Amino acid sequence: MGRSCLPRWRLGRLMTGLQVVLGLLVITVSLSCLYRFHSAGYLLHNEDICRNIYTIKQVKNNEGFDLKSLRDRVDEVLQKMDNLYDKFEKTVKELEKSKDGSKKEMKKFLEDEVMKPFYHAHIGLRQIRLPDPEGIRNLTDKEEPLINKFLTEEIRKYITPKENRVGKINMFGTERVYNTIGHACVLMKMDLEKYMDYDVGAYCDDDWSLAQKLIVNGCDPLPRRRCLTRASMTYQKPYPINESLWKLPDDRNVRWGNYQCRNFACLSSKNPKRGYTQCTGCFEMEKEIGKWITNSTVLADFKIDDVLRVKPEEIRIGLDVGVGTGTFAARMREKNVTIVTTALNLGAPFSEMIALRGLIPLYISLNQRLPFFDNTMDMIHTAGLMDGWIDLLLMDFMLYDWDRVLRPGGLLWIDRFFCNKKDLDDYMYMFLQFRYKKHKWAISPKSKDEVYLSALLEKPPRAI
Repeated sequence: MGRSCLPRWRLGRLMTGLQVVLGLLVITVSLSCLYRFHSAGYLLHNEDICRNIYTIKQVKNNEGFDLKSLRDRVDEVLQKMDNLYDKFEKTVKELEKSKDGSKKEMKKFLEDEVMKPFYHAHIGLRQIRLPDPEGIRNLTDKEEPLINKFLTEEIRKYITPKENRVGKINMFGTERVYNTIGHACVLMKMDLEKYMDYDVGAYCDDDWSLAQKLIVNGCDPLPRRRCLTRASMTYQKPYPINESLWKLPDDRNVRWGNYQCRNFACLSSKNPKRGYTQCTGCFEMEKEIGKWITNSTVLADFKIDDVLRVKPEEIRIGLDVGVGTGTFAARMREKNVTIVTTALNLGAPFSEMIALRGLIPLYISLNQRLPFFDNTMDMIHTAGLMDGWIDLLLMDFMLYDWDRVLRPGGLLWIDRFFCNKKDLDDYMYMFLQFRYKKHKWAISPKSKDEVYLSALLEKPPRAI
């Protein structure tokens, strides 16, 4: 019994000694860097000193301090730590294959007591930012201004400007590439750091709901991530296009973990616990199939055929801004018109549903500028999203953006916009301020206090 415990005891002492050596190494380098920052006046919070701390002039005036040697030494230590971590990781993977119980205990010890502290020390050392003595292209005043707002390494790496490898102007006419994030990300620092806390090259957490929370609250665009997106473990081949437009997709093609429902049948409007309130019934194909083609008693309902007759054979591509499962795009596809549909997963898999129907979902919020060039869309259609709740200034910015991407002669289809009767004049002004030509205009009662407004408007040429 004593013999069997001896190897584990020796291994424990070996690992403990290794931890101590690595800890002393990290502490030594960190203290030398902190001494350097203190000597330069960084810890005094003097703005002039902080603004110039990384300049070449500042470095040259500090006699007796070899900045290049320090930077090279830190890089050397980081490289050794990288190599050592790779060896640890390789050893752990080999131990995973073993069925020996003692080796499994050794693996757990390595992961918990060595690799995790080692990794965090490694990351902490990498976050110490040293000036580049080779030139002025990496100075603090030219860095991304948000760089020091975040501690998570992946965020800092993402927003740091990326200089061209060849040292020349790139095809875009710039010396470096700037990765951007939404300004509201600073206000949601904890959520963003949680979102960006992952192992590079490993699988991402199933955290799209966290990403969507960041997006709708203004942290948009989100930074890119270097992890692998998870898919359903039972993913099946999608239905062919002649079937997929009007058939519910296979339940196995959606990751249902962040929804209340666990299948498409559960999303029925008859289920009070379906998890969403917008676009009630739009997952029921028997109801969706009649939209925009059947006659309606509501004056504000326009049929697709009537709209397309306004511009015969001119409508080829367009954008549908709303909440739904892509039925408008499906109807237009039958008319050989390609429609991109905006979608957010507001309690149900709207984006997945649109894609599984063979259509194009555009995962975008109201906060973001449309990712299309000027004067390119033949049509913009909106229904069920931009209604009487929307702030007039926000609506104004959105309408001007729509006007930007809509081509001369393109159609803006306002479909069953509803608002309170007393607010109707304000919203009518918002739509009419662009002096579009009116092809269709209808107002219908929705309730005692609310009305529907539908309009088909044509953008003027504006040849200046």
